[in-house]
Amino acid sequence: MVVEADTVQQAEAARQRALSGLGVLDSGPEARFDRITRLAQQLFGVPMVSITLLDRDRQWRKSHIGLTSEAPREKAFCDVTVRQDAALIVDDASVDDRFADNPFVVGDPHLRFYAGEPLHAPGGEAVGTLCVLDTVPHTLTLQQERVLRDLASWVEDELNRDDELDRAAIAQKGLLPRRKPRAPGFDVAAGCDPSRGVSGDFYDWYDVGDDFCVTMGDVMGKGMAAAIVGASVRTALRSAMDFADLSDSVEAASRLVEEDLDQLATFVTLFHARVHRDGEIEYVDAGHGLAMVVRAHGGLDRLPSAALPLGLPTPEPRTPDTVRLGPGDSLVCISDGILDAIGGDRAFPVVEAIVRGNATPGGAVSRILSVARAGVPIDDSTAVVVRRSDR
Repeated sequence: MVVEADTVQQAEAARQRALSGLGVLDSGPEARFDRITRLAQQLFGVPMVSITLLDRDRQWRKSHIGLTSEAPREKAFCDVTVRQDAALIVDDASVDDRFADNPFVVGDPHLRFYAGEPLHAPGGEAVGTLCVLDTVPHTLTLQQERVLRDLASWVEDELNRDDELDRAAIAQKGLLPRRKPRAPGFDVAAGCDPSRGVSGDFYDWYDVGDDFCVTMGDVMGKGMAAAIVGASVRTALRSAMDFADLSDSVEAASRLVEEDLDQLATFVTLFHARVHRDGEIEYVDAGHGLAMVVRAHGGLDRLPSAALPLGLPTPEPRTPDTVRLGPGDSLVCISDGILDAIGGDRAFPVVEAIVRGNATPGGAVSRILSVARAGVPIDDSTAVVVRRSDR
């Protein structure tokens, strides 16, 4: 009937939207999914395991063992599992009237045994399967069927965690500074490439009277917990700068997150600076050590890191140091993710050359992140550039 066909098409369209919304299709391998497929192979003693997502006319496998990364969707066992939105268990496909002439049975990979559980998007749409397969027959016990359901629930949790991270990433981007500082004669730019959906690095700038502050922090760790700590430090620094000097602001931020950092067994490296209109910069470097001044007329000045990171007990207050930006000079601060990706200390001359070779801080930041991506990025990568005009 026409009504039934329309209903099927609408359901498939909704399912496809839910799948696209996960943002997982055609992404690279991830250990958290591969761990599940390896465990399933060990528990069920089969040569083939797959986390399969059904995309229009293809099966695309996020993680798989013993199978190709893609296969046609038509006649697929996983397509049946998704359409019925319930477990499909076939002990021996060669004697099952539903599948005996199936191309995956009579041809490669010559399936006999299939057991699949549907995977659901956050809205409940069945978007794929976790399945175990073999070329010889199997019969699952009730306990094994429950294990397969539990493993499928684990996959769903990971898929849904991506959706939560996407929303968190949007919220984190909403906290980034939008307007340039009012101080005349300065240009500021920054960028961050998270290693996961959200970043443990953070940066900020904002006006304080006739001056402006610029901040970079790096929470030791990744993911949601690190991002929450970073947001707390950012908020504390912004609030305290209206009522305290640079050192007191950093101490206030440290006290605010001390308990959280202790529970997480982590710490925060921080570069926090106040830029005056005449080019003088007061800064506290709390264990960051990756700030520098690129001089317009040649030379690179690494700024010393004389204080301990936030979260570590310090016997004395973190006192500011000073440096001056002359006309055309640039203050540059990077995170250790960039240092690692480019190759340790080799990053400093590379960053210096990039800053000199770009007419704007925005161009320099973009190029620094691009070079880091071309390396071996294993951590969040962040860069901030403040340039004083040459007039």
